[in-house]
Amino acid sequence: VQLQASGGGLVQPGGSLRLSCAASGSIFSIKAMGWYRQAPGKQRELVAGIGKDGSTNYTESVKGRFTISRDNSRKKVYLQMNSLKPADTAVYYCKVVAGWGTGSTYWGQGTQVTVSS
Repeated sequence: VQLQASGGGLVQPGGSLRLSCAASGSIFSIKAMGWYRQAPGKQRELVAGIGKDGSTNYTESVKGRFTISRDNSRKKVYLQMNSLKPADTAVYYCKVVAGWGTGSTYWGQGTQVTVSS
């Protein structure tokens, strides 16, 4: 199973980016999908999650600015990030829970998001 994240980059404050994460390989019965981030010197934190039923949750600091979505047929999860702030600078990782029963957890390789003028 592989998760390929893309879409990161350098953007000015107030700008937008769209992250994508594609799952491939022997992955089935995808349950939860999500995006995490890790800034230098900080612990990895949940940014947004989306359940199999489409229910979503966001960390407080991104509510109203970020939107998570998923395409089950393509095994993809997206994160639309608007009104970006320097505090959003981090490496962003996608996570997928899939498989039998409660499933196994898979992580993408990370994509750098830098918000700076």
